[in-house]
Amino acid sequence: MRPLDTSNGKNNVNDATSELGSTIRFEYESSEIKAEYQPIITSEAKQLAANRHLQLRLEGNTDERGSAEYNIALGERRAQAVKKALILLGASESQLSTVSYGEERPK
Repeated sequence: MRPLDTSNGKNNVNDATSELGSTIRFEYESSEIKAEYQPIITSEAKQLAANRHLQLRLEGNTDERGSAEYNIALGERRAQAVKKALILLGASESQLSTVSYGEERPK
């Protein structure tokens, strides 16, 4: 997840948002969020809800296993799963965007 602060009309990462942008890891071939990451998602959703000027780009990644098409789709499912969880916990859909890099940017 990449934080974007748009309070000044620019999309740049700054110190005010450095606490956002945690990495959420998934099991192989899964887009299900593991329970151990729920506190992180809850915390980030609360921060987004309290700071409506913040925006977060959710980046879906995979490893090199599987075809490029499969990995792009899996990365998108992962990003969408986190987006849905953040929205359910109070973040606004307009604060969130998703992108899938598949295996191009493994973490």
